[in-house]
Amino acid sequence: MPKYLFKVKLTVDGLKGLLEEGGTARREVVERLVQSMGGRLESAYWALGEEDFYLTADLPGNTSAAALGLVTSAAGGVRTNTVALLTAEEIDEAVRQEVDYRAPGA
Repeated sequence: MPKYLFKVKLTVDGLKGLLEEGGTARREVVERLVQSMGGRLESAYWALGEEDFYLTADLPGNTSAAALGLVTSAAGGVRTNTVALLTAEEIDEAVRQEVDYRAPGA
């Protein structure tokens, strides 16, 4: 199953919700969300810095990952940036693919 990294930035409303509910409750909500999509939450970390919350999850595919980002962002409490993660073997396969490309100006 493909793995995704979700970089989550809380909005003002999201921060208010976090202050009311706490981080553990929000992680549990996300875990149920991922499971409802046929996936598995691998990790969930609160962070200091640009984003507030980092999640890694296994999901059935890109449409599931897109749906997760769309639904959570549309609710207004967060802004989500989704990154598809690749294994070393997937990168090896990508490297072996023949691609016809010319760099700009070349």
